[in-house]
Amino acid sequence: MRVELKRKKKAKQKKLKRIVLSTLLILFIGIGIYIFNFYHSFSSALDTIHQPLNAGSEKRENKVSIQKQDPFSVLFLGVDESENDNGRSDTMIVMTVNPQKESIEMLSIPRDTRTEIVGNGTTEKINHAYARGGVEMSINTVENFLDVPIDYYVKVNMDGFKGIIDALDGVTLHNDMDLSYREYEFPKGEIQLNGDEALIFSRIRYEDPRGDFGRQIRQRQIIQSIINKGKSVTSLLNHDDIFDALGENVKTNLTFKEMVDIQQQYKVTNLTIEQIQFEKGTGKYIGDLWYYIPDENELRDVQLLLKENLGLNVENEVGVLN
Repeated sequence: MRVELKRKKKAKQKKLKRIVLSTLLILFIGIGIYIFNFYHSFSSALDTIHQPLNAGSEKRENKVSIQKQDPFSVLFLGVDESENDNGRSDTMIVMTVNPQKESIEMLSIPRDTRTEIVGNGTTEKINHAYARGGVEMSINTVENFLDVPIDYYVKVNMDGFKGIIDALDGVTLHNDMDLSYREYEFPKGEIQLNGDEALIFSRIRYEDPRGDFGRQIRQRQIIQSIINKGKSVTSLLNHDDIFDALGENVKTNLTFKEMVDIQQQYKVTNLTIEQIQFEKGTGKYIGDLWYYIPDENELRDVQLLLKENLGLNVENEVGVLN
């Protein structure tokens, strides 16, 4: 009788082990498939996203080293374009990243800013640079305007911007005033936005008494919210949607290795983001077009602020930093 009980007990134990081993095997296979799909989706997206420049910045003697934690800059271009139209970069944001100072300076450039379009031989609105010569002319023009090197760029098709936000299950931010546009209502306070709502929120201009400056504030808020949301572990669950949205709507000269190194070396999501903008310029018509004319002293101060965050030598430059 005891022998029979022992046999049954051993049989149950063997059966239990088989169940546990089978469960673990299925789990490991599932994890392996997930990792493979994740890597495959990510690799495919990167192949589509990566678009190098023909040349580096003329304002850099040596290319920045991410592994050495050099400060670097990024030009964010939000572009409205179609198949037969290059479009214009109605969103132009420069970010300078300094891991030693643990800071990110995020500057919005008004799209109507009157400046030299480098490589085109004209003086017109800064957002025309993209229509005249694409990403490279935009970078050259911004470098000339701000007198700082632009190391990297990220170009986003604004119509596809909403797909990225939807893949992240929306973004949450603090709205500083009541706003409305057609059927859309954006109350003051903390709001959560899906892709369509975020796109409308980022484009509101005439309904905001601050005009283009209010629009710049909201655009920077959305970018910061995406950065905050993107570091969440739960966002990885939607990796297929995220990578599809990125692959279709984003171009950058950042390589996969540089992206990984920035994440490992800089801890960008933990850096303090300071949002700055031009406030002292004036607007006026020249011919039939309205332009934003930057205040020269304020422009100088902004240039010095960005240079300092990039660790550039500003000892011989004169300016009054606020």
